[in-house]
Amino acid sequence: QVQLVESGGGLVQAGGSLRLSCAASGRTFSRYAMGWFRQAPGKEREFVAAISWSGGRTYYADSVKGRFTISRDNAKNTVSLQMNSLKPEDTAVYYCNRQTHTISRDALDAWGQGTQVTVSS
Repeated sequence: QVQLVESGGGLVQAGGSLRLSCAASGRTFSRYAMGWFRQAPGKEREFVAAISWSGGRTYYADSVKGRFTISRDNAKNTVSLQMNSLKPEDTAVYYCNRQTHTISRDALDAWGQGTQVTVSS
């Protein structure tokens, strides 16, 4: 198991930007794809973006494609999500997790506390 700590959320106006970070414990971080997920009030958790273990391949949900960018730093055991052109419908708690593969959309570890993103109209 890897412990995950998300940070960087906040309140932003529509059209604004935020950068989320996820810090992972353990020495296996660099061997796995990593993903970002989000859960809006009253909705199921959904996939947002993923990145391969090397960082060479990325994968996005259609709803965020062209606006969000996922990246990772294996030396620091961190994965980031740059969110631009934010919309009110992006409001949610955002989580990171390890994935089996870049396109698997699964979650291998227990969920962390997440970080709240609120986009006002």
